[in-house]
Order: sequence, then structure tokens, then C-alpha cells
Amino acid sequence: MPEIDKTIRDKILFSQKNELTEHYIYKELSTLVKEKYRKILIRIADEELKHYEFFKTLTEEETMPDRFKIFFYVLISRIFGLNFGLKLMEKGEDIAQKVYEGIKEIAPEIENIIKDENRHENELISLIQEERLKYVSSVVLGLNDALVEISGALVGFSLALQKSQIVGIVGLITGIAGALSMGASSYLSAKEEDSDKIPLKAGLYTGLAYICTIVLLVFPYFLLKNIIVCLGFTIITVFLLIFIFNYYVSVARELRFRNRFFEMIGISLGVAMINFFIGLVMRKVFGIEI
Repeated sequence: MPEIDKTIRDKILFSQKNELTEHYIYKELSTLVKEKYRKILIRIADEELKHYEFFKTLTEEETMPDRFKIFFYVLISRIFGLNFGLKLMEKGEDIAQKVYEGIKEIAPEIENIIKDENRHENELISLIQEERLKYVSSVVLGLNDALVEISGALVGFSLALQKSQIVGIVGLITGIAGALSMGASSYLSAKEEDSDKIPLKAGLYTGLAYICTIVLLVFPYFLLKNIIVCLGFTIITVFLLIFIFNYYVSVARELRFRNRFFEMIGISLGVAMINFFIGLVMRKVFGIEI
């Protein structure tokens, strides 16, 4: 075989390492799924190993897999679900595809690998349907309602009451009541929908999303005494929750992240500002001093 240009060789070594890494990722992920999905993931893992062997014939040297990448994607898939982990991994395939294009000149056989990679993506995305994605609308309902209502209420309470622990207690009581109400509403709504959702599960997903959001929002009020600092932490938490959740949904459902993120931020901050002025007015009108 003629000597390969160093730039091309580096690209081949990158692809070789990537294919071996993905072989181990798919092999690990196959242990997390049901039998019908396990066979698909094992077959894809075997094909990734064949791709690695092909690249090795070009470089004539061994490469080691990226252990951190294997650990990262397996962990992400365990926490956020296989669908999210695989789609996040497939986003990285765009870089690999560009690298493959650059190798075509010296290895036309790369076309077969590109076809395999495209087929892998279609197989995985079309076959893997997880319960957490089916109920994502129920989670959105609980999370969004808690962020808008309770973050706004906490701003109003903070200005009106001025005592961090009292604000935390009032916010928690209000939040628990809201979670029960939203869970019941989600349950009744799912009963009326023509879908395969289980109403009780839909209600639980909504209620739990609401409760978890509330706990994160009121936590600073039980830990700190400075009301302004507590309010600052609450606003930061709102931003982080909206960012994390919208990123998850945008990857898992292949939706536009930016529009959804700024829409939720705008609504939450808008309601918070309204409650800020309501709390200020209430404090002045009723002369509240605690």
C-alpha cells in the first residue's frame, strides 16, 4: 500500500479509534435493553468492530478505545434513558461522517461504512421507544407549571414576607397543593385522551415532576437567611432546570432547543416580574412586617 499522507492518516486513526469505542458502547448498552433490542445493538456492535478492522488494514497499527467516552455514554443512557444516550451519540456521528468523506480518495470502500452508519441511526431511532418519552408531555406539564407558578410565587412571597424560612414553608405548602392538583388534572386528562398512556402513570409523572421542581426551588430558603441571596439561587435554579429539560427534550425528540428554551425563560421571568410587583404592592398596602 502506498504511503498515506499524515493528515489523512490522522483522520483514519481518529475513525479507527471511534469505531472501536462505539463497538464497546453498543456492547455495553445491549445489556440495558430487552431481548428484541439487544440483538440489534449486538449486531451494530459487531459491525462497528468490522469497521475498526478495516481501518486497521489502512494504518497497520492498533488503537485503544476512548474509555471516558464509553463510561460517559453508558452513564448518560442509564440516567436519562437509552433513547437520549443514543441520539446524543448520533449527533457526534456528523463529525465522523465528514472525516469519512475525507478518506474516500484513498479508500473508496468507506462508502459501505457510511451506508452502515446511516442504517444504524435509522434502526436505532425507529425501534427504541421508551416509557419516559411517552410520558414526557406529562413531565412537561408538571415541570412547566411548577416553574411558572412557584418561581413567580416565591418572588412575591420573598418581597411580601421578607423571612427566608417562612417563604420556604409557604412555598412548599403551596407547591405540594399544586402538585396534587396538577397530578389529578393530568390523570383526568389522560383518561379523556385517545392514547396508550396509563392515566395513573401520567398523573404520577406530572405530580413527581412538580414536587421535584418545588424542592429544588425552595431549598435555598431553608438553608440561607438572606432573602435576596435565596431569591438569586431560585432564579439560577429556574434557568438551569429549563436549560437541562429543554436540552433533553430537544435531543430525545429532535426539536429546536433555542426557541423552546427562550419561550420557557420568557414565560417564567414574566410571571416572576408580575409577582414581584404584586408582592411589593401587598407589602406597602398592608404594611406587612414579619
